[in-house]
Amino acid sequence: MSVVVDENLVRKLIAAQFPRWAGLAIERWPSGGTVNAMFRLGDDMAVRLPLTKSGAKDVALEQKWLPRIAPRLPTPIPEVLGAGVPADGYPWPWSVYRWLPGENPLPEALGSPVPLAEDLAEFVLAMRRVPPSPSLAPKAHRGGPLATLDAETRSAIESLRGIPEENVDCDAVLALWETALRVPAWEEAPVWLHADLMPGNLLVSVGRLSAVIDFGCMGVGDPACDLFPAWNLLPSSGREAFREALGVDDASWNRGRGRTLSQALIALPYYRTTNEAMAGNARHVIRAVLDDVG
Repeated sequence: MSVVVDENLVRKLIAAQFPRWAGLAIERWPSGGTVNAMFRLGDDMAVRLPLTKSGAKDVALEQKWLPRIAPRLPTPIPEVLGAGVPADGYPWPWSVYRWLPGENPLPEALGSPVPLAEDLAEFVLAMRRVPPSPSLAPKAHRGGPLATLDAETRSAIESLRGIPEENVDCDAVLALWETALRVPAWEEAPVWLHADLMPGNLLVSVGRLSAVIDFGCMGVGDPACDLFPAWNLLPSSGREAFREALGVDDASWNRGRGRTLSQALIALPYYRTTNEAMAGNARHVIRAVLDDVG
């Protein structure tokens, strides 16, 4: 289904469902994300609308769980102010959130990375301490065994062999992936995860973590899944500070590195001509992982 999501649609949805906000300015907010469209509403709010049916299920997930976990976290996360429903030709539920200030961090533009690494570790540890309630909490997207990603990862590597201009050492990344598959799996109780700690889902201010957003992948699973920032954002000094603050054992670190590499390998051939932000970060991750083990 193709849905046109623009300022006019948002204006109609707000006027009909939240008339107290009908007079506020609406501005499309630029984003490298592919699942949701974001609009700023006035000075203090944001409207977030799924662009795909698969993304629509994340709306209910966030509306249910964000209020429950927010009091347990040291970092601001999205606060749901309004739960929108399908209308005016728009087929899915949507949300109004409180606006969170900050900017997405860029790996090449970080100042001193250690304070940010420590902030990220504090957030990850706090997520892990949220009581998991296995009978209620959803399974995290990407939070399962590495082996579930094997076929897709190998397929992506073969795709990259056919794209020589990307200059990916496919033999090297395949060897790293096969090494990660041999690492012992997580056998303890699952823990709460954000499960998508990409730079586009982090906000920073003056070099410190100011907010974490987009919890559509959250749930319980292997804690290695929340080690993504070690390779998709932090340089080596920040990476070591992040690992030390988390107290990560070798097996978890290797699973986290393999999972981050897998995500990048899959993303690069998929997004290389359609989403420069996602493709650029995938290239960064591949270089960072190869440097990390080199």
